[in-house]
This record gives sequence, C-alpha cells and structure tokens, in this order.
Amino acid sequence: MEVEGALKLVGEMGIYQIYLSFLLAVLLQLYSATEAIIITILGATPPYHWMNDSLTANGSRGKQYGSQLPAEGEHGHVVFDGNFTSIVSEWFLVGGAAYEVSVSSSVYFGGVLIGVISFGQLSDRFGRKPVYVTGLALEVVFAVMNALTPIFPLFLLTRFLVGVMNGGMSLVAFVLLNECIGASYWAAAGSLGSLCFAVGIAQFALIGYFIRSWRLLALLVNVQGAAVLALSLCIPESPRWLHAQGRLREAQESLLSLGRRNRRKVTSFTLCPRQKDSAHSANILTIYSNAILRQRTLIMMWVWFVCSLVYYGLTLSSGDLGGDIYLNLALSGLAELPAYPLCMYLINHKRVGRRGSLAGFLCVGGGACLLIMLVPGKTGSGPLSVLNSQTLSLLGKLNISAAFNIVYIYSSELYPTCVRNLGMGVCSMFSRIGGIIAPFIPALRFAHWALPFIVFGAAGVSAGLLSLLLPETLSAPLPETLADLRGAPYRRLEPDGEAMLHRPQAELGAFTNGSSEEDEEEELDAVRECQALI
Repeated sequence: MEVEGALKLVGEMGIYQIYLSFLLAVLLQLYSATEAIIITILGATPPYHWMNDSLTANGSRGKQYGSQLPAEGEHGHVVFDGNFTSIVSEWFLVGGAAYEVSVSSSVYFGGVLIGVISFGQLSDRFGRKPVYVTGLALEVVFAVMNALTPIFPLFLLTRFLVGVMNGGMSLVAFVLLNECIGASYWAAAGSLGSLCFAVGIAQFALIGYFIRSWRLLALLVNVQGAAVLALSLCIPESPRWLHAQGRLREAQESLLSLGRRNRRKVTSFTLCPRQKDSAHSANILTIYSNAILRQRTLIMMWVWFVCSLVYYGLTLSSGDLGGDIYLNLALSGLAELPAYPLCMYLINHKRVGRRGSLAGFLCVGGGACLLIMLVPGKTGSGPLSVLNSQTLSLLGKLNISAAFNIVYIYSSELYPTCVRNLGMGVCSMFSRIGGIIAPFIPALRFAHWALPFIVFGAAGVSAGLLSLLLPETLSAPLPETLADLRGAPYRRLEPDGEAMLHRPQAELGAFTNGSSEEDEEEELDAVRECQALI
C-alpha cells in the first residue's frame, strides 16, 4: 500500500490533522508574519524636527520637518515629537543615515534567502520535525536578542539570524503539514496559511497601536512564538518523508498514530517499499540533472522572484499614502483577504486549475501595475473616479497575494517527495532575492514617477506567461520519486473516453460511418495512440 492509500484509511483530514493545520497554518503563520513585517513599525520614523542654527540661512533656530533633510546634523539637534519609539529614534537614523532602515529590511530577507535553501536540504536529510522545531526555537531566541540589542550593528545581525530561521522553518512547516494530510487538502491548507499571514499583519498593527515602545513590542510578540514552539514538540514526523527514506516501520507507526488520534479504528497495513531513490543524498545537481525538473525549476524560480518583488514592492510603496501608520499597515494586510477564497475556488476548478489561476493572477496583477502609468494623479468624478493609482495598486497587491498563495501549493505538487523540500527551497531562494531588491525599487520614482510600476507590471505579466509552460497538477497523482516524473504528460481520461478505448474494433468502425477514408484512418490512429499509453 502506498502512503496516499494509507492516509485514506487513517484519515486525510481528521480531528488531529485539523489540529495540526491550526498549529502550523494558523498560529505559526500569525507569528511568522509578525517577524516578517515587524520592521514596518520598528523602523517607522516618528515626527521630528531639527534644532540646529547652522541649518538655517539667517542664523536663527531652524525647524525642518519630514524626511528630506541634510546629511549633516548632530544627534543632539534632532528632536522627535511622536508618541512612539523606534530604531529611528533610538539610533537617530535620519538624514544621511535614513537608508539604514531599508538596509535592515534587506538584511532580513538576505537571512531568509539563506534559510530557505539550507533548511530545505537539512530537512530532506534529517527529517521535517527536528529541523522545524530547532529553527523555531532559535528564531524565538534571536528575536528576543533583537529586542534587547544595545547597538545598531548587533540589531542588523540578529535581524539576519531571525530571517534565516523564519524563512527556513516556515518552509519546512509548510511541507510537514502537507505531508501529514491528504493531497486533496493541500490547497486548503496552503490557502489557510496565506490567509493567516495576512491576518497576522493586521494583528501586529493592532498590537503595535497599544504598545508604543519598540523594544517592548519586539519582545512581547515572541510570546506567541514560544507558545507555538511548546505545542510543536509533540507533533509527529512526516510519514511521507519516512517512507521516501525507506524507513517503512517508522512510516507505518506515524500513520497509525495519526489514525489513533483521529479516533479511527485502523487495521494493520503494510506499506509498499518505494523504488530506491537518492533522497538521502539529494542536492541541487539532482534537480538540474533531470530535464523535467530543470525546466520546472527555472520557470518557478522566476515566478517566485516576481511574486516577492511585486508583493513587497507594492507594500513598501503604500507607505507613501501618509496617515496613521497602524491603520495603513492593518489595511495592507486586510486588503489581501478577498484573494484567498477566490484563489481556493479557482485552483480547484477543473477549467482553471493551478496553472491557469497562477497565470491569470500574475497577468492581471501585472496589468494593473502597468495601467497605473496611464492614470497618474487624481481622476475626475463619476464611475471612473475609482480608477486611480491607489485602486490599481490595491488590485495589483490583491492579485499578487493570490499568486503568492498558489505558488506554494503548485510548487509542492510539481516536485516528487524525495526532493520536494529541496526544490521548494531553491525556488523560494529566488523569492527572497526579490525581497532583498524590493525595498530599493520604489526609489526608481526619482528617475520617473511610473518606473517602479512599469517594473512590477512587466515582471508580473512575463511570469504569468511563462507559467503556462508548466503542467497542470489538479487531480494528478502526487509524484513520490524521480521515476514518477517520466510518465506521459497527458490528462486522465473521463470515464466515457476511457470506455471507448476498450471498444472492439468493429464498434470503433461504426463511429466512422459517413466519413471519408482519410478521416477514418486518422481517428483510428488516434485511438491506437491512446491505447498504447494505457
């Protein structure tokens, strides 16, 4: 019996798997989102003014507001007027030092880049659970150090380490959850995680509204991470990973444990040993030496890069709207929520599927960004008044959020179990490169106001078109080994079509009455080709 068949016996989404989904797709994502976007409040610039006689032309005491300030100025001449603190007020990151806030954001994504690729290989070798639990524990430790750091260079270092752990353990947790539930529930679990990530952004804005000290805020958000860590100590190892490693007895015990916790009366069963694969020594060469995996990986690397670049680029660009930073941050997260139910519907629709949904969301999101350059500034009254840069930017983010959700689900279905974590790690690595670059894209507006949106739009449309070259995975068997990729890339036939393939030759000829001899020959050749594939 294969793992998929055993999961149907013990429960593909039973009581315990619902608990696992709540832990790894809800609670963990709420905490992960907090650490990912915490710099939006920790790095916010409170209202301030400069009090320095040398900055004024007439020698009187000068006051300058805003972010366009001279590079000079002593710390003693900067006065912060806001009702909250941040790393900007702590280390006077204004004027010529203002860029260091963006650096702290890029440093975090640099850590995530290291984490997703290294944790992918580690979990493929040592197991999903130990790598995930260790990564989460270290993230909490480094995040606490980040809140207590006395100097800015140490703040950058701990942010980097938090990024390594957050990126790595989140990816492993996603794979671990998927490998403990039935493949038919992967899309639901992935969408739930993305939905809770968006809610986590709004949750953090709410917490930040009441806690105005950046150190206390950065410290207290880790209470949630510590709680998730405690609950994660008792979760099982992935039965799919154990099976792929040839550890059949442990895989059976893991599956039986799921059955008992699901309150299923499971009789004994025996897992079939899988074809020996190089899962224990899988590395980047394993992917690029296989032609099918190589094509899929190259396309998905670009798609992941674009999703991250556009998502975080649009998020950072929304900061120019002004107003209350906590409200803006909350709306930034809540604006993504409509994308996920729509995404869930489309990716499971047989006429759209994973590939069509991904391509559609990327093209629509990219197109919305490109349209921004046609509607600069304010528009007139009437129905078209809603067609402005803010609305189109929001539409772009909604679509790119949906694409980001799909790319996790789609990627996990494109790779066999033996290299799934490694493959997703490689693709996710390029996503983090996009995150590193994203903070600097909005600065292109100084060259031309529409240039950032042209970059986002062109990237989104190109990724959408390239994704059409990938195979559809909806209702397709989940590959376990590299050998499973060698099957013919044809869709499963409908019952009526499958029945026709087994009709006697005489009956097949009856369908060709009234047709020319050439038409009959073409139809029979097509039938023979289909029969050869069975």
